[in-house]
Amino acid sequence: MIVFFRRYVLHNLGLKILSVGLATGIWFLVSPEEQPAEVALRAPVVFQHVPPHLEISTEVIPEAQVRVRGPERVVRDLQASEVHAEIDLSNAKPGERTFDLTSQQVRHPSDVSVVQVLPSQLHLAFDTRLTREVEIHPRVAGVFSDNEQVVKAEADPATVTITGPRRHVERIDAATTDPVDATGTRGSAVFTTNVYVSDPLVQVVQTGLIRVTVVVQKVATSSPH
Repeated sequence: MIVFFRRYVLHNLGLKILSVGLATGIWFLVSPEEQPAEVALRAPVVFQHVPPHLEISTEVIPEAQVRVRGPERVVRDLQASEVHAEIDLSNAKPGERTFDLTSQQVRHPSDVSVVQVLPSQLHLAFDTRLTREVEIHPRVAGVFSDNEQVVKAEADPATVTITGPRRHVERIDAATTDPVDATGTRGSAVFTTNVYVSDPLVQVVQTGLIRVTVVVQKVATSSPH
């Protein structure tokens, strides 16, 4: 029995202890929290190196859905803000163009890898930027006494500067104020409101409150014969 113990137990005892230690370490490395896991995230598309005076005229730009894989403990704590896709627009020109969206264009933490990117392509339209002034048309509504009506509505300032893709800006005839309720007004009254344009790709430059002067007067009616 002593011979058996010495031959099979004590022989190379140091190596055996080392082996047990390594096995234990490997077990910790492949513990459940280190097992690979996957998660799908909504990732924004970041456009880099946009040429001056160029506008993206695509109204709806989709987010990318990125599926990443990594240790479960990392994937579990991964935030959507840590992942985004990048597209280089340095060579973009007015017109339409399709861009590939691959894992190479996705920025992510180093301890995860990208498994899939959807969509795999983005089709975008571009136009030159146009800036110009347009009139502001007040919108006035309200309930007035008999024979009274709005005879004048003026905006101050009378114009506003807009900017955006050329074709969209050229289609804008005028900017509009938010509705002004002039109910009960007699004579002249001044209201403050905001201005907007209906096209989501056209921006109002230096937005601020608009003063709308409304004049309500009695309107003469013809007497019956």
